[in-house]
Amino acid sequence: QVQLVESGGGLVQAGGSLRLSCAASGRTFSNFIMGWFRQAPGKEREFVSAISRSGTSTYYVDSVKGRFTISRDNAKNTVYLQMDSLKPEDTAVYYCAASRSTWGLRYYSRQYDYWGQGTQVTVSS
Repeated sequence: QVQLVESGGGLVQAGGSLRLSCAASGRTFSNFIMGWFRQAPGKEREFVSAISRSGTSTYYVDSVKGRFTISRDNAKNTVYLQMDSLKPEDTAVYYCAASRSTWGLRYYSRQYDYWGQGTQVTVSS
């Protein structure tokens, strides 16, 4: 079992920045691909970004490329999402998730085994 706890959400003006953190406890953190997803009101949950077990590979959905940066610290059992140049359309609840699956399936929420409770990000125009 893995417990994931997100933090760092909040209210920010368009163009601003936030840094989300996700602290993991339980099983060996470095065994998991880590991902960030988000869900806006009335919309389905969507993939945002993922990072490989070692941290050497990352991937982003097109809408956040160049603005968001995912990273992880396996010594601290934590994954981060640095969000810059935020836009109102980034407003959502952001979830971190852990996957035992393969890198090729990183986009699919059903491949993730453990989920955090979510943290709200609101970007005002």
